[in-house]
Amino acid sequence: MEYQFRTFGKTCTATGREFRPGERIRCVLVERNGELIRLDYSEDGWKGQPAGTVGEWVAQIPAGPPQPKAIDTESLMQYFEQLCEDPNPAHDQFRYVLALLLLKKRRLRLEGSRTDDDGEEFLQIIGSKNEGPFEIRDQELSEEEITQLQNTLSQQLAAEAAAEAA
Repeated sequence: MEYQFRTFGKTCTATGREFRPGERIRCVLVERNGELIRLDYSEDGWKGQPAGTVGEWVAQIPAGPPQPKAIDTESLMQYFEQLCEDPNPAHDQFRYVLALLLLKKRRLRLEGSRTDDDGEEFLQIIGSKNEGPFEIRDQELSEEEITQLQNTLSQQLAAEAAAEAA
């Protein structure tokens, strides 16, 4: 059986004081109305285990800003497929960058390439689970442009994931 619990809260359950970076806290799981709920306490707010405690542990608040959560490969693949279904030229660069990311993660594999009558190059790729085939026009982007598009894409996907979680 697998359980999903939120990460630690921003404030102490007992005192309401905001946690400080690097601070040591006590975390407990309590059962309430058939549900497991996580509660976090500062050292000064800790008065012992509350009723219904199922588990207890000590954690430390990270010293730096929270790191963005990596977008899983399957979510990237789903987004890539959505973009491939939409022939909007405005998405060509995102499709290309996503294809490069998924090739790097080995979720897509390069089957070949072709050049059309206008001299445009196309990557011919297929999914590792036999999705596709897909043809993606080579965007001839610089490393800087690829990095900028990757950052934009990561922010967009992270915002969408956060909106779905809310």
